[in-house]
Amino acid sequence: MFNKVLIANRGEIALRIVRACHELGVKTVAIFSEADRNALHVRMSDESYCVGPPQSARSYLNIPNIVSAAEVAGVDAIHPGYGFLSERENFAEICASHGFKFIGPPAPVIALMGDKASAKKRMAEAGIPVIPGSGIITTVAEAKAFCASAGYPVLIKATAGGGGKGMRIVGREADLAAGLESASGEAQAAFGDGRVYVEKLLVKPRHIEVQVLADEFGHTIHVGERDCSVQKPGHQKLLEEAPA
Repeated sequence: MFNKVLIANRGEIALRIVRACHELGVKTVAIFSEADRNALHVRMSDESYCVGPPQSARSYLNIPNIVSAAEVAGVDAIHPGYGFLSERENFAEICASHGFKFIGPPAPVIALMGDKASAKKRMAEAGIPVIPGSGIITTVAEAKAFCASAGYPVLIKATAGGGGKGMRIVGREADLAAGLESASGEAQAAFGDGRVYVEKLLVKPRHIEVQVLADEFGHTIHVGERDCSVQKPGHQKLLEEAPA
């Protein structure tokens, strides 16, 4: 069991980890941006360290500052929560190289499944049905070629992160370039990764998710399915219902 864990996240995500650690008798270290100095996850943790200004790219995504805080605090492990750095294989590698246990998948698994575009490709190779989509888009011409074959409307999606950031619906070719620029810019600001891809838009689908958990000893379980279809216009979930 760990003695002290740094939580590389904020808000409710961090609070859940703080509560779980305290139930297990594990001390917690919070990080915060200058805007979150008085946040609840900071007040509930045993220690806390400022890692940068309000912008996420300069604080909660600032790996050098987070690792420095972990070293100063003398933690055993770093828990990334979800979002932010949880799907960055380089962060998992850096944690290991500094002697911290990364509470999450190993770097090779994150590299394979950590972004949506490569995950879709791997699932398609395994014979699992996926929504038709492009690879990472590097030019408007590439996007136009895919959309011409798939048909409009399409959905531009950030390959990193989540929470509805970096997503744009495009219903015609005339709006494609602006949509790509807007989605990429938002993704860069939110996740430090502006890469996007395009997929065929399913109009009024049901959004069903299944959570799968695995440990390093080969044990794998799922914890059932849930319906996440109730969302704000920006594709951010408002309600999750289980079972679906």
